[in-house]
Amino acid sequence: MDRAGSTVQASSPTTVLIGVLVVFFLLQRLLEVFGGAPGTLALAWPLSENPWTLVTSVFVHRRIMHLVPNALFLFVIGIILERRTDPWRFYAFFVVVGIIAGVMEVTVAQVLGQPVAVLGASGAVFGLLGYILLGNPIIDAVADRISVDPRVAILAMIGVALAITWLTRGRQVALVAHFTGLVLGLVAGRAHVLRSSRSRTRTSTERRRF
Repeated sequence: MDRAGSTVQASSPTTVLIGVLVVFFLLQRLLEVFGGAPGTLALAWPLSENPWTLVTSVFVHRRIMHLVPNALFLFVIGIILERRTDPWRFYAFFVVVGIIAGVMEVTVAQVLGQPVAVLGASGAVFGLLGYILLGNPIIDAVADRISVDPRVAILAMIGVALAITWLTRGRQVALVAHFTGLVLGLVAGRAHVLRSSRSRTRTSTERRRF
């Protein structure tokens, strides 16, 4: 085989995550076929009882019509965002935001006396959405020219998160997880936590030049 001039293309983090979602969906189906409980991989209170569900709950989906919308939104948002970051940052952000969103959903439900089990990638996907909304060059340009009181900025972010969350309301929708993911994504976007090391160095150099 001729290797001259060939280049190795790294796998897209977005497509890798979608592949993982599909694998977990099939695994959930397989578990149910062999008598496993429908929510075996879902996150529920108490959190310490099945600690692995902190991670598995981010990837598993009960129904195909739960999986498909999350996968589609992940594809659209992820393809845009993955170009601005390193794969490990992308994966870590997705998983961490998904875990926190799930924990908030079951914790709030427990406090309200209505225990639930939660599963699905929507909290993580909403985190990616929030990141793009406030971590893009247009917002950066506006922020450089307009001084906003931090308290006003926080209230604005909460307002945006509440508005978008309200639009996703529906039966058995984890609204707390959606809201949590959005808020985390908005905050992370303004802090540019996914910006790659090379991008940070380049941005710093450009600012020194000008």
